[in-house]
Amino acid sequence: MVHFLYRLITVALLVLGPGTALGQSSEPANVAILLDVDGAIGPATSEYIRDGFEESRRRQAKVIVLRLNTPGGLDPSMREIVGEILRSPIPVVSYVTPSGARAASAGTYIVYATHLAAMAPSTHLGAATPVQLGGGSGWRTDDKKDDDKKDGDKKEGDKKGASSPTSAGEAKAINDAVAYIRGLAELRGRNVSWAEKAVREAATLTASEAQSQRVVEIVAKDLPDLLSQAEGRTVTINDQQVALHTRSLNTTAIEANWRNRILATITNPNIAYILMLIGLYGLLFEFISPGAVFPGVIGGIALLVGLYALNLLPISYAGAGLLLLGIAMMIAEAFLPSFGVLGIGGVISFAVGSLFLFRGDVPGFHLSWAVVATATIASAGFLVIALAAVWRAHRRDVVTGEAALLRSAGQVLWWADGKGEVLVRGERWAAKSESEFTRGDRVRVLERQNLKLLVEPDPDAPPKS
Repeated sequence: MVHFLYRLITVALLVLGPGTALGQSSEPANVAILLDVDGAIGPATSEYIRDGFEESRRRQAKVIVLRLNTPGGLDPSMREIVGEILRSPIPVVSYVTPSGARAASAGTYIVYATHLAAMAPSTHLGAATPVQLGGGSGWRTDDKKDDDKKDGDKKEGDKKGASSPTSAGEAKAINDAVAYIRGLAELRGRNVSWAEKAVREAATLTASEAQSQRVVEIVAKDLPDLLSQAEGRTVTINDQQVALHTRSLNTTAIEANWRNRILATITNPNIAYILMLIGLYGLLFEFISPGAVFPGVIGGIALLVGLYALNLLPISYAGAGLLLLGIAMMIAEAFLPSFGVLGIGGVISFAVGSLFLFRGDVPGFHLSWAVVATATIASAGFLVIALAAVWRAHRRDVVTGEAALLRSAGQVLWWADGKGEVLVRGERWAAKSESEFTRGDRVRVLERQNLKLLVEPDPDAPPKS
């Protein structure tokens, strides 16, 4: 009987198994996934795109639409997004929208990487010249008024507004960017020469110009129009031609999850900077007042979160060093008699380090002047408060220790032959003096010799009646 049941279960599994497997491997969902890149491209953006692509594969979407409106962003994050697009088994369509939006700098590379590119009317893209991370734009602009270069020395390719590198390092950076975008243009069959121009000369195009110059394939007024125009077009995925069937697709937008939103918040340079300062000052207050607990807990958490965010951002170690040096000098001012020199130098170092903390001029990744000014004023205020507290402490009478015992008043308990016992500050002390006293006389402590006090008559004692 048991053997019969075993065989029956086995047959049932063999029969039901294939049917179940077929049921699970149904046709891909008739859906287009929408992912929004709105704002500067950073670590949170690349993580959001990666999660969105994974979700699209899980849902077996027919197409992914990247809606772009970005001034640019960080090069590592942009390359991560481009890598996700190139590896995607699902066609990816970039769509610069709404009207007035742009896909500048890093956004241009993403447009070139997608299988199909589209723009809404009154949008533009380009200005893909890499930003030099050492500070400033890093590129020199030549125009007709540049009389430093003679006409005979001008190269054939020099044009008004063309940018040329001013050092070997800058030349390497711009040539690398040119090769990168040219490779993307060749892969997608788009305008290679304009791609290079966008990098070398920071050229830009409007939507209609981009379509006429084969930079994008579609100009669509809205998403339904885009999906309608994409119908029947052929793209290359993994060396295979794939026809798009997008006209009847349902669209589903994937929003950033809580982790993406938190990461986007803390990787804002202003937030990361403030978190770091809260952490440093919180730990400092904990060290000054041990046992307070709250400043230490908040400071420790804020400092770790701030350092994690700064690790993802292009910071200058020189700027960070100046900032920390400024804080150290302002703290030292409270304990060393420098007459304000350390404090003033600390405030200056703090402000300069804050301005130099983030390298280059990457769109969306620089400190606000208002934040730097507020933090500098707050740090200077902290210095003034600390100095005032130290000054009050120096002026306050000593209330403990041997220093507090000297010049203290006391009362004779008993006395004989130049020695006896006195009561000083609630304690019984052996005492001696060149003067003679009787019980109850008031005395003043002159000196402590081991465990014996040297006393004299108290000049402030009321006269005996």
